[in-house]
Amino acid sequence: MRLRTLPCLLLPLALFACSGAPAPPPRTVADPGHKVVGYFTDWGIYGRDFQVKDLDTSGSAGKLTHLVYAFGRVTEGRCSAADGWADYQKPMAAADSVDGVADRPEASLRGNFGQLRKLKAKYPGLRLIWSFGGWTGSDGFTAAARDPAAFAASCHEVVDDPRWAGLFDGIDVDWEYPNACGVTCDASGPEALPELLTALRGDFGPDALVSAAVPADLSKLGATDYLAASRAANWLSAMTYDYFGTDGANRTEPHSPLSTYPGIPRATSTTAATVDELLGFGIPPAKVLLGIGFYGRGWTGVTAAAPGGTATGQADGRFEKGLEDYEVLVVRCPPTGTIGGTAYAHCGNQWWSYDTPATIRAKMAYARSRALGGAFAWEMSGDTAKGDLLTAVAAGLATTEAPS
Repeated sequence: MRLRTLPCLLLPLALFACSGAPAPPPRTVADPGHKVVGYFTDWGIYGRDFQVKDLDTSGSAGKLTHLVYAFGRVTEGRCSAADGWADYQKPMAAADSVDGVADRPEASLRGNFGQLRKLKAKYPGLRLIWSFGGWTGSDGFTAAARDPAAFAASCHEVVDDPRWAGLFDGIDVDWEYPNACGVTCDASGPEALPELLTALRGDFGPDALVSAAVPADLSKLGATDYLAASRAANWLSAMTYDYFGTDGANRTEPHSPLSTYPGIPRATSTTAATVDELLGFGIPPAKVLLGIGFYGRGWTGVTAAAPGGTATGQADGRFEKGLEDYEVLVVRCPPTGTIGGTAYAHCGNQWWSYDTPATIRAKMAYARSRALGGAFAWEMSGDTAKGDLLTAVAAGLATTEAPS
């Protein structure tokens, strides 16, 4: 049937054909089955000057389904706030406030938590999770594994403290790494993490969100029963970044490849390999989130434009050697190529690797092809003021409908 033979009033699209007006483009709509998760760090409000308000002004808050606040502390097996000043004490000026109103000196809740309450009021569909641990804060989990019930009770008490009761919708465990080595080494056994998550689920209840970070290194994945962990968790966040660039080797490699590429030092150091391993354990794909780093890793003293070249050391970053935010790199050292599904940039004697909106959209297509539960971003301060990377995550996980 040819469109021009139909009466114009019978089909909405025909109206445009008959009037000569162009048909509207397909519209992108949110897919309720996919999670768009972003991490917000307590320390970001200091040197980085990344405030809760920036999640609103960038447009990112409206695209997130979940926001993870990092990090709470685990000390001798018990949960506590890590930075009371940033978390709930710092008076926020009007310029840093979500609603443009400065904190009153006598306000019982200030700091990030006060602003997060305002953010949730503006975006009532946004769910908030408090993450405990982190790379430098995981040593207390070994003691927690000896008494999961006491750990869970302490966490519940902190997360539901009367001063911010109702703010958080759940808890995240960022243990780096259970029964393996991170900054420190743990030998609690493969059931330690599942037992902690099970205790948290019992204490927080069936409606709370319980999640956990998952290493990308296959050897670390094999040290813990992540299938059992997934049964108590809403999802597991696979940290599919930092495959290269953290071991001190003076050789340029992309830190977050999606797939293998010619000359890759370790064929298992890819996002696809990590996902294959997790799904091979029997973990439901919907309980696996793909990790995206909003930063790059880089080297200096580089002469070769392609990956695999030699370097003299890590490039300077504003806050850490060898690491810089995307919003800085995309201007200072824009991409010059892609490999393994991620981007790299050679500028002067420096070489950086990082994800871009284009490579993120491709990674989200991969996540959809594997029926994963969505994706998370570490962490939101690395994005541009317009939220270009988070926009790519959300759009890549969304569905496209024909115009109506």
